[in-house]
Amino acid sequence: MSAFAALFLLMDGGMKLFKPPVVIQATVQLGYPESTIVGIGIALLASTFLYVIPRTSILGAILLTGYLGGAVASNVRAAAPLFNILFPVVFAALVWGGLWLRDQRLRQLLPL
Repeated sequence: MSAFAALFLLMDGGMKLFKPPVVIQATVQLGYPESTIVGIGIALLASTFLYVIPRTSILGAILLTGYLGGAVASNVRAAAPLFNILFPVVFAALVWGGLWLRDQRLRQLLPL
């Protein structure tokens, strides 16, 4: 579960660094200038790398939650379709679910 989420987020962050037309178009439609795309990609990649490293995984998950919350807010503000609004919420659940499965410290803190 963590690997799926991390691979998708790494791909998304990498695409923001290379800025293909589809990424530029989607970002501008959300109301952000093209000049912010690389910075957003770097923030996403840094957070995802922290998530992948076991010692910093909880910090990475917290940062990714903030990033994905911003994605939800941006889509709500842009009056995007419901799928676009819920997609980051599902990914945040994958991030935390995967972390819960692989991190004993988190399972002790949040027993189910």
